[in-house]
Amino acid sequence: QEQLVESGGGLVQAGGSLRLSCAASGRTFSRYNMGWFRQAPGKEREFVAAITWTGSYTYYADAVKGRFTIFRDNADNTVYLQMNSLKPDDTAVYYCGATGTNYYTSALSYDYWGRGTQVTVSS
Repeated sequence: QEQLVESGGGLVQAGGSLRLSCAASGRTFSRYNMGWFRQAPGKEREFVAAITWTGSYTYYADAVKGRFTIFRDNADNTVYLQMNSLKPDDTAVYYCGATGTNYYTSALSYDYWGRGTQVTVSS
């Protein structure tokens, strides 16, 4: 059974850093483009970052550009999101997903999702 499992969330003060991990199992996701999304209470799930299956190209939402970095290790079937200079507005549940399309920024394009990991940034 295909599965994505996020980890690395937690409580951090504004200005701090966290690294999220998304471990894939049940199938090889190395040929999938991978993305991170987040959802705050009362808001829709929004795109954060994506990386192509080769790792050659990355894409970021304007709100996180310059602060977050997405990267992947296909040998370990894991995708990471390094989050620096965190702000209270970054507080949300973070989800990773896998898509076989090039529509990285649309949650509707993703075929597989993890259950999410909570990130809370205190001011």
